[in-house]
Amino acid sequence: MICLLFTMLGGGIASAHVTVLPSETVQGTYEKFAVRVPTEKDIPTVKVEVKIPIDSVSISRFEPKPGWKYDLTKDASGKITSVTWTATGDGLSSTEFGEFYMQGKVADNASSITWKAYQTYKDGSVVEWVGANGSDKPASVTKVSAKPDGAATDSHGNTAASAGSTAGGGHDGQPSAASAASQTPLYLSIIALILGIVALIVAVSKKKASR
Repeated sequence: MICLLFTMLGGGIASAHVTVLPSETVQGTYEKFAVRVPTEKDIPTVKVEVKIPIDSVSISRFEPKPGWKYDLTKDASGKITSVTWTATGDGLSSTEFGEFYMQGKVADNASSITWKAYQTYKDGSVVEWVGANGSDKPASVTKVSAKPDGAATDSHGNTAASAGSTAGGGHDGQPSAASAASQTPLYLSIIALILGIVALIVAVSKKKASR
């Protein structure tokens, strides 16, 4: 059981990289995206750039984040093609992660959104999260499902956010009930595993003490 616990924890550490949530959305949805950035070195992360694939999504709003500023790059038509968040303070230390929020509309014909990200550390080194799925430094990908027939629309005339959205869950930025429920079995399994290990250690200690 101890080996299984370390395997689970090791898998979580190995998969840590810049990701954009939700991992799945729907065509035509007006979505809130969360750019999640963990620091994987002993020095702070001080800058994060995310490329906006304008053929798949149109980003128009950004949520202010204390301790950070953001700058936008636009094309000739005024569409935002990238956003760069830069720390105005210490940035994200080796034990920290941060989330940066933005809103926009998913294209009506999109099948996926590939987010290329560039993470800059205080020493000037840059980690490029632009690779294919399964590579050492993969770009985050949001899967886009087809718009269902007869789907309800919001006040903007866009498809309502899917129940499976995990970053914003819609306009209010709250996780959906379905998303929270889907995580419950995993949490319970981890708790049960830890309790089992503790019980085993206690049993071994009592056995030694009785000798």
